[in-house]
Amino acid sequence: MENAGSPLWDDLRVLLALHRHRSLLAAGKALGISTSTAARRIDALEAALGRPLVHRSNGGTSVEPDALDLVALAEQIESRLRAIRRDEGEEAFSGTVRVSLADTIIQPTTKLLCDLRRLYPGLLLEILSEARLVDVARREADIAVRGSKSSSPAVVHRALGRVPLGLYAAPSYVERRLRAGRLKTADFERHDFVGYEGMPGQGTKMTWLEAHGARRFVLRSNSHFALLEAALQGQGIALMSEPTVRSTAGLVRIEVDAELPSVPIFLAYHRELRNVPRVRLVLDALDRAARDALR
Repeated sequence: MENAGSPLWDDLRVLLALHRHRSLLAAGKALGISTSTAARRIDALEAALGRPLVHRSNGGTSVEPDALDLVALAEQIESRLRAIRRDEGEEAFSGTVRVSLADTIIQPTTKLLCDLRRLYPGLLLEILSEARLVDVARREADIAVRGSKSSSPAVVHRALGRVPLGLYAAPSYVERRLRAGRLKTADFERHDFVGYEGMPGQGTKMTWLEAHGARRFVLRSNSHFALLEAALQGQGIALMSEPTVRSTAGLVRIEVDAELPSVPIFLAYHRELRNVPRVRLVLDALDRAARDALR
């Protein structure tokens, strides 16, 4: 059964489905409409704009390069409609809040949010581990906790403070390579380190290590848990946040003759969500917890 709606959106959503599925048959199935209806929608859109939008061949149907701006517009409309449907008709503190977190803080933050759900059982949570920085401006997440700001004017940021960093290693590494438990920057180049690779927001740590002479990264990863385990296994020295390591047994802090860096931490959320009660509930809980942890 075909969905009713504005002609523009009905046409654009077919173009979007065609871009994703590369055939009118598959696009129609995805939208629950017939192939002929999908073809008519594309024809109507091409007629309205006065130019071809798709290329048909034996290998499939593809959207013309100069029509990709319409695909992007359709994605924005789809994202906004999805967000509106999710927000409508829900009680004040009921409904879904999607939170994006770095894996360094995902365990304690999940515990905090579970505690919050015990008080507000109507609250539903979606917790995303940030393998990449999700786009808060496009409502890929309602709230993000991160170490950098978005450039979008649609995103509001709350500065929570700065997270201190420290150098840590397993006792086995200290016993083998650092009996005094103190490291001179002049000696960085002869020590083993574990480092970040392709992890959003970790550039400050790698820049500091390399600027102070770290050269031998015996293991790199885009997972905090992999780096933590490597450090625990005595593979090398890690530069990590103090609050994270504080909750981990088995690592020793290493004194160093240099000023250690710190990284900022922000709560980011879409401007249109600032008055949604369930979002404010989660925002305020995360704000309080972060400030307590950084004291």
